[in-house]
Amino acid sequence: MRWILGSIAAAGMLAVLPPSVAKESSIWVGSWACSPQLVEPQNRPPDPGLAGNTLRQVVHVTLGGGELRLRFSNEFGSTPLTLDSVHIALPAAAAPGSIQQETDHAVTFNGKPSVAIPGGALMFSDPIAFMVAPLSDLVVTFKAGDVPTAITGHPGSRETSYLAAGDDVSAATLTSPVTTDHWYILDGVDVKANANAAALVTLGDSITDGRGSLTNQNTRWPDDLARALAADRKYTGVAVLNQGIGGNRILRDGLGPNALARFDRDVIAQSGVRWVLVFEGVNDIGGTRAATDNGQTSTVAEQIIDAYQQFIVRAHTHGLRIYGATITPFGKSFYFNASTEAARQTVNAWVRTSGQFDAAIDFDKAARDPKEPDQLAPDLDSGDHLHLNSDGYKRMAAAIDLKLFSKEAHLN
Repeated sequence: MRWILGSIAAAGMLAVLPPSVAKESSIWVGSWACSPQLVEPQNRPPDPGLAGNTLRQVVHVTLGGGELRLRFSNEFGSTPLTLDSVHIALPAAAAPGSIQQETDHAVTFNGKPSVAIPGGALMFSDPIAFMVAPLSDLVVTFKAGDVPTAITGHPGSRETSYLAAGDDVSAATLTSPVTTDHWYILDGVDVKANANAAALVTLGDSITDGRGSLTNQNTRWPDDLARALAADRKYTGVAVLNQGIGGNRILRDGLGPNALARFDRDVIAQSGVRWVLVFEGVNDIGGTRAATDNGQTSTVAEQIIDAYQQFIVRAHTHGLRIYGATITPFGKSFYFNASTEAARQTVNAWVRTSGQFDAAIDFDKAARDPKEPDQLAPDLDSGDHLHLNSDGYKRMAAAIDLKLFSKEAHLN
């Protein structure tokens, strides 16, 4: 490649690179994502509902750029989902949910303003020339047409969305919107980035999804990690994609598909992914408490370790580096007994010492109370003894060595 570029430059032809050469100078990289799941009855859109109405959603991108594309999912719908029109804009400070109207830009799909997404499918928009800064908010507004009974979304958004009757996608401020702290249909934003840019996927449960963090303030631990990476010029090309689902498990479906089932969708299929950080298993362990309270023997630790090895094989098969994190303490929570704590210790010892992950990240050590190591440190506890607060999430992010995302860590 170096010889080709040198020869073209010498001939004064660098501005007309063949597509096979030119395309290598930039790639699509995921800048924001959420993991799609079937929206439960209590988390469905409020009245007036999606069909025929306008939904405005705010997402916080991690990697900036001058060209982007959106991804929408109808994975759990059994009938087509129609988006009659989609717009993007930058937020305005005037009022929550308002946009800078001069930045409003229509989105197309194969050159058309609307799209029908079949049941079980996803759809990318056309590329959009639109400048978005790193670590900034992007507003995506759509007017929905036909909507399946089963809605695809992400209830744990920690971000407020705005729903208004009728078609009002370009309004600076929606008329009398109802608010809901959930995302629907939209599940990804990619940016066109330098070929050296790449994405990290954080695969996890509610602790990764941000339970206990502050709504509309982006204080989940992946947010803190994204800020740390962006603050160091060596890592400004690293995006962070949060693929946490509250209540998710590795071994069984629950809230969202089990992590083994969703690994290819939420990790392998993400644009520009180079690394995955797996921090999951507490719900599998905690789910055995009732049985072990009754004297039944649990093999959950061994099953989790077997699943981790499957994640590792699948990541390495696709050229990804995969990092494992120890499970944080949950003493005094509804998950805790002697058996579940023993399972946590077994899993954590394997993560630390097996050498199977490309690196181990010790969230347990970062979050635990030195005096009561089976419990979260009191100042990091959100109050339920399972989820951390925003200070706890900062502590978790600070435990991650940024060198894991160096240029050398791209190579597999």
